[in-house]
Amino acid sequence: MVEPTDGEPIRSVLYDVQARQGGAFEDFGGWVWTVDLGDTPGEYEAIRSGAAMWDVYALVKWEVVGPDAGEAIQRVFTNDLSNQVVGQVRYGAFCDGSGALLDEGTVFKVTDEHYFVFTNGHEFSDHLTDWSTGLSVAIADLTHEMPLVSVQGPRSREILQTLTDVDLAGLRYFRFLPQRVDVAGVPVWLSRTGFSGELGFELIPSRGDAERLWVALTDAGVRPIGSNAVEIARIEAGLIIYTFDYDPGQRTPYDLGLDRMVATGSGVVFLGKEPLAALAAAPPNRFKTLRLGGHELPEYGADVRRGDQVVGTLTSPTDSPRFGVIGLAVLSTDLAVDGTTLEVVVGDQRVPATVAELSIYDPTKARPRS
Repeated sequence: MVEPTDGEPIRSVLYDVQARQGGAFEDFGGWVWTVDLGDTPGEYEAIRSGAAMWDVYALVKWEVVGPDAGEAIQRVFTNDLSNQVVGQVRYGAFCDGSGALLDEGTVFKVTDEHYFVFTNGHEFSDHLTDWSTGLSVAIADLTHEMPLVSVQGPRSREILQTLTDVDLAGLRYFRFLPQRVDVAGVPVWLSRTGFSGELGFELIPSRGDAERLWVALTDAGVRPIGSNAVEIARIEAGLIIYTFDYDPGQRTPYDLGLDRMVATGSGVVFLGKEPLAALAAAPPNRFKTLRLGGHELPEYGADVRRGDQVVGTLTSPTDSPRFGVIGLAVLSTDLAVDGTTLEVVVGDQRVPATVAELSIYDPTKARPRS
């Protein structure tokens, strides 16, 4: 494990190579994140028209093993794992008994008794332990042993294919290879997942091989980028971030558009299922994109109003090169209709805002599946 020293934030194993490439960094949540490498507009464009990569070292990565590993995860996970096959990834929520959202993440099935679970926070271990009484299961935090490089963009498959013998065209969306494979001579776990709204892959080398992989990808034409560019892309794609779009225990999965990831109609049992089933028919809030007038960027968490009434929260704003000033918003269901005109508070003023589809860049999400 790599722990902070004297309160210092944790640096990625890829910090040094990114610093040499011109990276700028900031401390957020106890971790050092790469903000940019000197050209946010160019980095954003690499996601949308080329191939980009970023360092997702701080994503919390768990290994869950044992004869009852799958059952233990299902007890705290809202998506249905009963028909998950080896090599498949499932995305969903982790809730408390009231149905409140604590975290969201992905579950990778390596074998019937071996899973990886990726979360945002570190509370998953205690949560799983509390709700797996009587089951044969063990959990380990492998965050620092599993650095993750996310390679995204319409050219990602084309470039990666030059570095591996694996048939990447045959790897379906939200699937992964359940054994390490070589990419640029580096053994990695490889999945067809990502956080960009584009075709993409995620690669997990060993800690000692991470920099060698990063350099090889750079040399092959994948552009290193930082969180500023990722933020624009993920808001365009309607993707949520922990502590930005929700705080643990304050919202339900329905508030964030995770309806399809809540298996209330299945036979599986999970924490919070009954209260979530009661909400499913008529959720009080919906998650949408807002297109804002003007050029000034609102604050994260700005009020959305209709007249004197607060009708929602702008959780994540950005200035998009393709769409202008937009933001993700949790809105009262009756007003979360495309074309509805609302207002967003910006400083002491209000600006007009129009409700639009959640993934404004690619509403049908065809591009990640291409």
